[in-house]
Amino acid sequence: MIPPSYAIRNILKHKVTSTLTVAGITLVVFVFAGSMMLSNGLNETLVATGHPENVTVIRKSSQTEVQSIISYDQAQIIKSSPEIAKDSDGDPLYANEVYVLISLPKRKSGEEANIVVRGISEKSMAVRPNVKLIEGRMWQDAGSEIIAGVSAAERYKGCAVGEKVRFGSRDWTVVGIFEAGGTGYESEIWCDIIQAADAFRRPVYSSLTLRLADTTQFAAFKERIENDPRVPLEIKREKDYYAAQSRTISTFINITGTVISFIFSLGAIVGAMITMYAAVANRTKEIGTLRALGFSRFSILTTFLFEALLISAIGGVFGVLAAYFLNFVRISTTNWDTFSEIAFNFNLSAEIALTAIIFALVMGFVGGFLPAVRASRLQIIESLRA
Repeated sequence: MIPPSYAIRNILKHKVTSTLTVAGITLVVFVFAGSMMLSNGLNETLVATGHPENVTVIRKSSQTEVQSIISYDQAQIIKSSPEIAKDSDGDPLYANEVYVLISLPKRKSGEEANIVVRGISEKSMAVRPNVKLIEGRMWQDAGSEIIAGVSAAERYKGCAVGEKVRFGSRDWTVVGIFEAGGTGYESEIWCDIIQAADAFRRPVYSSLTLRLADTTQFAAFKERIENDPRVPLEIKREKDYYAAQSRTISTFINITGTVISFIFSLGAIVGAMITMYAAVANRTKEIGTLRALGFSRFSILTTFLFEALLISAIGGVFGVLAAYFLNFVRISTTNWDTFSEIAFNFNLSAEIALTAIIFALVMGFVGGFLPAVRASRLQIIESLRA
């Protein structure tokens, strides 16, 4: 076999063409990895919003809290369930909440966007241990004070501590900012549930969130509640509930990213093919010499194919490295399932990095295969005459 150093030396010898090919593959891999990171970041944010021991209760067939309506009587039936965990005082870890969408202007653009106002009850913070106040305080005057998630405070006018927002026919003062471990809650405004119900004239709950004493009893609890004719409700694990909210937009992002990457990859493949055909044309005499020295056609083919794969691998690694810096970019988009805006970061995982590099190698293989075959089929006499 021809030593790998031969291919490496030829790549370094033709710096311009090799660099341009690497740059093209880098760009394609960057776009490909970026689209997957965008989808992964959204999924991670929404899935992390759910607690593994929590259960979400909404009305049957409502899909999200926006559409859900739960009466007070139905909530009392759920609250009395023996499967619900108890806190240190012996009270059930159970939170009934009101979920409403309002429109607020963004700080940078001034454009109106939807934001969630969540009316929380006494145990809402207890069932979400990752929620912590980082600035200001909890409301004291529940009728006019609210707290905002850190992402909401950064992106919306009126949501920083000391600022005022107007909704529900009254002015509210933001008295605290909370973090929630980078989850979707950070894009929400929270207020007292009684005041939210009064302000929005909603004498019902949107959802119930509860902690199970034993998560292995989820299936039995779900079957018992969903078969109870008094409560036409649907029981979901909180993580599954939030994961389902990302499917529509994640599918759209994945399809769009794949289409764009495919179009870009055609250009990269053509570039790799041109580079390798040029290499074959420039090295006809070398190929004839190698054949005369006894190297087989297969050795010639694998050497040129290795060169194409090496160029694409370098481009793939550079593309992944460039995409890594997207981890520090935070963006927001409208969740098509809830119609609210959610902020999240790009998220590069090991699986995405590996997939992107494999994608680069596939481009290199497709672009380099035909030139490699041509090089292996050159006749010794014709090559030496060159």
